[in-house]
Amino acid sequence: MNANKALFLDRDGVVNIDHGYVYEPEKFEFVPGVFQACKAFVDAGYKLIIVTNQSGIGRGYYNEADFNALTHWMIAQFNQHNVRVTDVYFCPHHPKNAQPNYLKECDCRKPAPGMLLQGIKEHNIDPAQSIMVGDKISDMQAASAASIATRVLVRSGQRFEMSVIESAHHVCDSLADLPHILLPQ
Repeated sequence: MNANKALFLDRDGVVNIDHGYVYEPEKFEFVPGVFQACKAFVDAGYKLIIVTNQSGIGRGYYNEADFNALTHWMIAQFNQHNVRVTDVYFCPHHPKNAQPNYLKECDCRKPAPGMLLQGIKEHNIDPAQSIMVGDKISDMQAASAASIATRVLVRSGQRFEMSVIESAHHVCDSLADLPHILLPQ
């Protein structure tokens, strides 16, 4: 059986504007052009997989039920734009700032590759044909550790040190720019 290719996306700062610890639909603001960009990749044969650190759960700002409700709402928004989200993986842990049951070093919190490796295994993904899009060096490090072939850093209005920029194969302002960079026109 042939392996699939995936477009792995960080959530906050890539799919939605990062307003910090968002867990309510009314505060979730999609990045302009995100649906069209994701549809272009899905139409090109990519599985769409979201991998997101969610330390707000561990910190007690919201709970896993809140996160799951927002995730179901977000997936429904993608579905309304004819974009299928294959899966969403999240890490609620934090090594220093979390409630006791979430306070730990884990293999899923980026820069660790655990969420990517889980997606690769569960959906028969070929990392050599896949792309990771993130807005932090931890996203690039996780992608590198999971042998994801293409790493894309989205600025999301941020300024980065050269070392962060050099960790990516491509740098763009928004996910909306990505089809023009990586897909044949």
